[in-house]
Order: sequence, then structure tokens, then C-alpha cells
Amino acid sequence: MPIGSQEIRREILGRWHEALSKHGNLFSSDSISGASPPSVFVGSYNYPKVFVGPMVPPTHGDTSLLDSPEKWRGKSLEDIVNFRLNMVRGIQKIPIEQTKGRYIENLQEVAMSSKPIDTDLTFKKSPSSNISLDGESAPFGPIGEIKSVKFSGTTSVKPIEKTYYDKDLKAHDAVLNLYNSGIEISKIQKCFSIGMLGQKRKLVPTKWSITATDDIICKSLTDEILDYSLIDSCKVFFYAHLGNVFTVVLFPHRWVYEMIEAWYSNGILGFGSDSEDARGINHPPAIAGAYFAAKLGVLEYLSKTKTQAGVVILREIRPEYAIPVGVWQVREGIREAVKQNPIISDDFDSALSLASSKMSISKSEWLAHGNILRLMRQKVLSDFF
Repeated sequence: MPIGSQEIRREILGRWHEALSKHGNLFSSDSISGASPPSVFVGSYNYPKVFVGPMVPPTHGDTSLLDSPEKWRGKSLEDIVNFRLNMVRGIQKIPIEQTKGRYIENLQEVAMSSKPIDTDLTFKKSPSSNISLDGESAPFGPIGEIKSVKFSGTTSVKPIEKTYYDKDLKAHDAVLNLYNSGIEISKIQKCFSIGMLGQKRKLVPTKWSITATDDIICKSLTDEILDYSLIDSCKVFFYAHLGNVFTVVLFPHRWVYEMIEAWYSNGILGFGSDSEDARGINHPPAIAGAYFAAKLGVLEYLSKTKTQAGVVILREIRPEYAIPVGVWQVREGIREAVKQNPIISDDFDSALSLASSKMSISKSEWLAHGNILRLMRQKVLSDFF
């Protein structure tokens, strides 16, 4: 019988608190010195005056792994939670329009840095030991209000620096410029969040900047793949990590996309889904940022292979996913899925049967909570051009 998610959550967090006690609680003082990965975070609480600051571990050296989701492949849930909870989040309350001034400009230098930055923080009082869990962004640990901060040793990533000083460039174009320059998405999201991009700049809560960045890139990639020929067969990809099981079904069809999620809550199975055709989605998706994160992963594959397809993504969230670590794991999960060798299927129905056979949920249950069959039957706007 599998262990329940609440039990796993208690076990992981219990080990973390035990580790803190064993080492004399590294976060019990009113100051911290360490190398920020580099990492900045903008909260959403009290918007439009938000809590903004760096995230810093109590260690020096190469700490980049602590805030680089693209490098977390193969890490366990406990590893990732430990990466995040072993950083202190320093904060100051800042109006979102305030993207100038020494404090914010220092944080912007942190966001564009190519390497970890030695950081000394002094707090008004010892950081709280509360843990923040948010389904969109990765978790973080103690929080302290900053009294003073000192950064040293920043080295700018040149494409980011160039984009930062281009005040005529729209935020949409700035995101795409950085993406096409090979900048990691997690780093673009930080720059977007800390008010470095666009003509009318402002601070954007981290969890919003994550979805906005994914959405901007997705729209560009969708426009691109609409000009490509359809794939010639149905392909099914599988990948599982961190208590999440993904199947990706590609089939010969003009671009339509659906993502269906299933999860367990107190032994009851819940579902959520959203879909679109070539016109895109015109409302905030019920499954939130995971929709765009998964879409980005599969669009990158279609762009790379210069093909167009209909897409169904099934995500089963198992009880082992006890602590949400952010939608980055959806994007990276789909990226890994489409790197695997696909199974070729004769037709769409067989492909869906194959996809659901790898999960604990039947095909009929997935279809009952999805919309893809209706999308396939209707003409999409782009079919007329």
C-alpha cells in the first residue's frame, strides 16, 4: 500500500527541521553570509506593494544548483526541497512601479549575473522559520526583513545586459530575444520579475512572471509551427519523475492542444483540463501555469523537428508528489518525455489506449474529463487560410 502524501510531506519536512537542529539552526541569527545562486524573488502578497529580495544560503562557493531547475533532472523530491529550504529569502516592501534605486538595481544585477554572488544580509530580526509552498514557483524557507545588504562579484550575462539597457524593446520582444539567445527560461523569468524588461517596467510577482514568460514563448512557437507540415503518424512519449507521470500523444492534425491532469486527494480522484485550437486559449486555464509549461515543452519539440501536430498531454499526479516544487517540473518533464524514443501507433484511438495503459487511470476516465474529441471534429480558424 503506497504511503500517503501527507505522511511523505511530514517525513521530508521533519528531516529538514532535524537537520537544522543538528547544525544549530543556521538561520537563527539576525545575519547571513553566503553566495546567492544567483536568485531573486518577488512575492504577490500585499500587491501592488510587494516583498522583494534575494535568496541566500549560508554557504559560499558554487551554489548555482540551488536555483537552477533546468539542472534538477534525476534529483529526488527531497533533494529539491532541501535545495530550496536551505536558502533564506530576504525581503523589503517595494511598490511595483519602483524599478529604480540602489536596492532594486542591485537585485537586477543579481538577476543578470552569470555566477553566484557573495552576499551579506543583516535582518531587522531573526528570519521566521515558516515554509512557503506554492504550486507555481519552487518552495523556499525562512524569510527575514532586510536591514542592510551587500553584494560583491557580479558578472553580467551579455545578452541580458544588452536587453536590460534597451528601453525601446517591448517586454514580449525582450523575452523572445533572450530565449533565442539561449538564456535559460528560469533566468528569463527572474529578469522579467525584477523589472528589467520592456518599455514600461514594473516588478512582477515571481509566480506570475513564470506563467507570463512561458506564455510569450509559447505564442511565438505556435505561430512558427503552424507553417510546418503535419507529422505522418501518431507518436506516444512517456516520462515519470517526482511522483508525476506524463504521457504525450502527438497525432496528424492541425495544431490543437489539450492537457488533462488527474490527482488524488484523500483517496478521491480529481481532474482538471484545458484546451485550445490554432486561435489559442482566451481565458486563464483551470490548471494554471502547468498548462503553459507543458505546452512550451512540446512546442520546442515540434519546432526542432519542424513538424505540426495535434497534442494531448496526460499528467497523473501521484501521492508521492507530496510537496509542490513549481511548474518548472512540468516543463522539464515534458522536455524529457519528448527526448525519449516514441512508440508509433496506428491511429489516435490506439495511441490514447497506449498512453493510458502506462497510468493508473483508464482511457474512458481521461476522455470523460477532456475536450480533445470535440476539438478534433470542429474546423479551426486556420483551416480556412
